[in-house]
Amino acid sequence: MIKQKDYLTFLFIIILTSINAQKSTNKFDKDGKRHGLWTKNYHQTDQKRYEGNFVHGKEVDSFKFYTLSKGKSVLSAIKVFSEKDSIADVTFFASNKKVISEGRMDGKRYIGQWIYYHKDSTAKMILENFNDEGKLDGERYVYYDNGLVAEQASYKNGLLNGEAKWFLENEVLIKSSQYKNDKLEGKTVNYDASGKKDSEGNYIANQKKGIWKYYKDGKIAKEIDHTNNKVIKKYE
Repeated sequence: MIKQKDYLTFLFIIILTSINAQKSTNKFDKDGKRHGLWTKNYHQTDQKRYEGNFVHGKEVDSFKFYTLSKGKSVLSAIKVFSEKDSIADVTFFASNKKVISEGRMDGKRYIGQWIYYHKDSTAKMILENFNDEGKLDGERYVYYDNGLVAEQASYKNGLLNGEAKWFLENEVLIKSSQYKNDKLEGKTVNYDASGKKDSEGNYIANQKKGIWKYYKDGKIAKEIDHTNNKVIKKYE
């Protein structure tokens, strides 16, 4: 049996260790900059909001961020900071610890390639590319959970530019459109579920213009001039 004196000594050591541990966190250097391990709880709780290391005011290595779920801290993100700049490799998590998305951030801006995952799966759902200003730039893909492409589009400085395509889950192309500065501009072709043409024509600034052709069972059925929305020809 532990004697009362020994118990009190043990308790004192535990308390002293806890106090020393607290003193070793949330410290500043001689210039008043955060230095060493920092941790912060949610207001008026003992639940952690974040923890990570600073070197003279600069975040370095791994920082863990938490959200409150039913009054408990749940890991929501890990950011691994570079020592030489503000860029971090970032992973976001669901409450069940599954990875939601991952990529790089410069401050609050997404940069480079980002990958998003389907719910309760490791299969890619979206792949995006961002420029250094945090705007979509380059190819963007949306995937079905079987890995096949559902959507494909090109961006430039945050705006849709170039060809965009949409596919059914069996890889059948159902639409192809041209964009310029986020607006439909140029030819669009629509297809039915079997892959046969359904309609085709041109857009100017998001508006159908000129002669559009409409098909039935893959064969041309009529032509409409969308400049004045008049049927100009029907086929037997």
